[in-house]
Amino acid sequence: MHLRRAPLPALRPFVELIWASEPAPFPPAHRRSTAPHERVLPTGALHLVVRLGPAPLRVFRSAEDGAGQSLVGALVGGARAAAYLKELSQPEPSVGALLQPGAASALLGVPAGPLSHSHTPLALLWGEAAAAELAERLAEVRDPAARLALFERLLLARLAPPRGIHPLVAEALAGLRRHGAVGRVAREIGVSERHLGRLFGEAVGLAPRSWCRVRRFDRTLERLAAEPGQPLAELAAAEGYADQAHLTREFRALAGLTPGAWRQAAPAEPRHVPL
Repeated sequence: MHLRRAPLPALRPFVELIWASEPAPFPPAHRRSTAPHERVLPTGALHLVVRLGPAPLRVFRSAEDGAGQSLVGALVGGARAAAYLKELSQPEPSVGALLQPGAASALLGVPAGPLSHSHTPLALLWGEAAAAELAERLAEVRDPAARLALFERLLLARLAPPRGIHPLVAEALAGLRRHGAVGRVAREIGVSERHLGRLFGEAVGLAPRSWCRVRRFDRTLERLAAEPGQPLAELAAAEGYADQAHLTREFRALAGLTPGAWRQAAPAEPRHVPL
């Protein structure tokens, strides 16, 4: 079971989406016969995830990362501009939130920059007691819908005193969503590109151009999933790529595979590609 929805209105300036899952365990025979990993594609956003069981989450920066990282309980997935690998053999019930760009300080107490391209235990940000209490209270609720409602209340209680996103970052996000031209946005809000890059990277976790690049990739991924038969050349033109070869290069750089390979994998969730 997987529930996904927009949060309460009071949370929407900080959280784009919340979700809860109750995965079915992999049977032992399945674990032995199937590669228990998936490729997780980048969204350019931060994720807060609370695992509600004792099994650790194993993540790997790439296929060449033999050591990986083991994480339990609550964790934060920083903004990324590349895919990573996740082990699937020990699923646990979980609850999560996709944060709005620039909202990390209000909910997590730290800017997004230091969290980028990594997974960070929430205990390092909130403290051991607060992170453990979050997981314990959510684990006490068995119904996924009720868990989501409790999760929203707990996040609202954690919000820092109202200060919002830095005004220049908010203006930059609006401009980049309109036309994606970093230099033009910097001129519109009256700062240098260097100053904008510093503010934006700290608040959002990615440099402005990298964020725009991942956002375009994410839109392309949504269109691929919604229109599986659309020719790639048409898709490239619709999303502003120079040509199909440009789209393929960007897809490979950000996802670690080509659009054709993604289609062949036919993932049930567009950003989670089984290996």
